[in-house]
Amino acid sequence: MATWTPVELDKIGAAEELRISTFRRDGTLRNPVTIWVVRYDDDLYIRSAHGATATWFRGTQARSDGHIQAGGIDKDVNFQSVDPALNDQIDAVYRTKYRRHGAQYVNMVVTADARATTLKLMPRS
Repeated sequence: MATWTPVELDKIGAAEELRISTFRRDGTLRNPVTIWVVRYDDDLYIRSAHGATATWFRGTQARSDGHIQAGGIDKDVNFQSVDPALNDQIDAVYRTKYRRHGAQYVNMVVTADARATTLKLMPRS
């Protein structure tokens, strides 16, 4: 399985926003959606602030692969489920990275509904 390079981890992890595209049933990419991304250790994580009903998140459930752009990196990825035991650590990273946006926005990505949508991004080989 492919892994992130240190440069990719640094650039994507430091990016303010990530553009994510999921695949339609016919194999074409949907229009990209801008979301937040965090790095925890040597992994990258995303969540849906609007829970499992967000269109982009539903796309990750229909097909476990897609495409991202962030920090100058343009990459095909797989979306993987996350052990819920990591949610507290991922919450902390979201709070730290995005605190300047204010609690009203950060709190949206640390709700139970958002936590249930946590996905790990893995580069596709």
